[in-house]
Amino acid sequence: MLEALRGKVWLSAGLLLIGLLLLPFLVEAGLGKSWVRILDFALLYIMLALGLNIVVGYAGLLDLGYVAFYAVGAYCWALLASPHFGLDLPFWMILPIGAAMAALFGVLLGAPTLRLRGDYLAIVTLGFGEIIRIFLNNLNSPVNITNGPQGITQIEPVNLFGFSLGKTQEVFGLTLSSPHMYYYLFLACVALVVFVSMRLENSRIGRAWVAIREDEMAAAASGINTRNIKLLAFAMGATFGGLSGGLFASFQGFVSPESFNLMESIMILAMIVLGGMGNIWGVILGALLVTMIPEALRYTGDLQRVLFGQVFIDPADLRMLLFGIALVLMMIFRPAGLLPSKQRKRELAEEAP
Repeated sequence: MLEALRGKVWLSAGLLLIGLLLLPFLVEAGLGKSWVRILDFALLYIMLALGLNIVVGYAGLLDLGYVAFYAVGAYCWALLASPHFGLDLPFWMILPIGAAMAALFGVLLGAPTLRLRGDYLAIVTLGFGEIIRIFLNNLNSPVNITNGPQGITQIEPVNLFGFSLGKTQEVFGLTLSSPHMYYYLFLACVALVVFVSMRLENSRIGRAWVAIREDEMAAAASGINTRNIKLLAFAMGATFGGLSGGLFASFQGFVSPESFNLMESIMILAMIVLGGMGNIWGVILGALLVTMIPEALRYTGDLQRVLFGQVFIDPADLRMLLFGIALVLMMIFRPAGLLPSKQRKRELAEEAP
């Protein structure tokens, strides 16, 4: 019976892998080329959401400045792989540098906030995110480092084994555009982030994060070094954010401070809340929904124009309002999220009258 169960698991994993490999071609055939780029951004947001899930979902530390680590990774790639400074380092050097710099900034954010929780922590992290954005926006005088609000252009794409992911390539007889090749790179990175998140969740460190989230004083009394464990949560979450930022810069070929505003942090947090805090698969579902649904609403106006000759209601203009209503309804009827973790679901059930 055990062998049969293992066989079913391997079969399911194989079918899932085949489906993911064919997904960009199916999406392009059904919805158009632009949706392959949307799929790429969805994978980037999955990595960001999984990183923030370590801080918010596991350790229970409300972080509203997470987009700052995204910006650090993106600008590290932009400065080291563009004509701005005349540097052209390989991607296998730039990505670790960006992730390490983001982790360093995560520790710098975590150190002054060790005694803060709840609303106070949220305000401090929000301020940190705005400081980074304003800093990048003004770091063009007297020495032009970030090019200020104009951003950095001509950023080099990932060059993998002699293949530039910024150009259309022939691979095994298949013509792959840049969004297709980036899809497979992002998919591999998502798989890595999911693997690391699962290992952390089931490790001693993961259990220490959960203990701190539930009761920090009890965790400290039981021998957990709460200072180091909280700093590690900030560093690990920031590392994933820096990795995503570097990939974003290489994919876009352009970065500017306006890409890293407060709204981005709130959207990433909404992905976790909507999907289910602390549950990896719930976070992935939340990231997909928050990324895909607003983009899908953009096309409803065109559909009405085709069917009726005019647009009666354009949900594309109301997509943020609809998204806000959906979040309110979620918090009323499913406060634990669409796919909550078992522990989170049990806690909310115990708190209910």
